[in-house]
Amino acid sequence: MIPSKIAVPVAILIAGFTIGSTLSYGKAEYTKKEKKACVTCHVSAKSKELNDTGRCYDKNKSLDGCKLPEKK
Repeated sequence: MIPSKIAVPVAILIAGFTIGSTLSYGKAEYTKKEKKACVTCHVSAKSKELNDTGRCYDKNKSLDGCKLPEKK
């Protein structure tokens, strides 16, 4: 039998990985589908924060009607 000093933290860690792995903000499928870079919808390439285009895409599940960010 596994002592509770180890079992509880391990269970919490496994639950965290399970929840964290199912919650994904940006997906490779979106990039392939829309043929746009991550920064089209995100503030930066490694950010989960969405810009105006990203919020529009999240709402409509399409870039149709969404204003694309200006190129810098």
